[in-house]
Parts: sequence; C-alpha cells; structure tokens
Amino acid sequence: MARSNRNRQVVPESRQMLNQMKYEIAAEFGLPVGYGGGSNGADTEFGSELGVMSTATSRRPGWGHLTSRDNGSVGGEITKRLVRNAEQSLFGQL
Repeated sequence: MARSNRNRQVVPESRQMLNQMKYEIAAEFGLPVGYGGGSNGADTEFGSELGVMSTATSRRPGWGHLTSRDNGSVGGEITKRLVRNAEQSLFGQL
C-alpha cells in the first residue's frame, strides 16, 4: 500500500518561513536546538537576545533529543500564530 504524504505543503514557498518560525519559537521557549545544515544562526540569535539559551547549548543538532511535549508546544505555538495572523489580515480592517 502506497503511503500518502500528509505533510505536503500547499504553498511550497512557505517552507523557509515556517522553518524560521519554528526555530524562533524554540529559542523563545529556551529549547536547545541547532540548525541542521545551512544555518543562518536565527535560533541562537533570538535565544541569546532573550537570555534563555547560551551558545554552548544551542548547537545540539536536530530535534530528536527533545520531548514530544516540547516539540508539540512549538507546533502548537506556530499554529496559534498563523491563525492569529490570518484573523488579523481578514478582520483587522473592519
């Protein structure tokens, strides 16, 4: 049986923005994650600004060492922000 890809993005151009948002939120939450290749340092930049993570802990690669709760919190926060932004763009001009 062929497996469908449920994570297919409707707007592929949004991938970079969503990835950046994911790392920014992780830094805000103080989660020690590092970019996997081609890092522009956004995760450490925002985490350091907020004072929630040191540069020593920010270079742990990937998300596998985090708990499901931590990863889910990041995903939930992304969803909340995207919904809030959509509501503001739809209803903000009333």
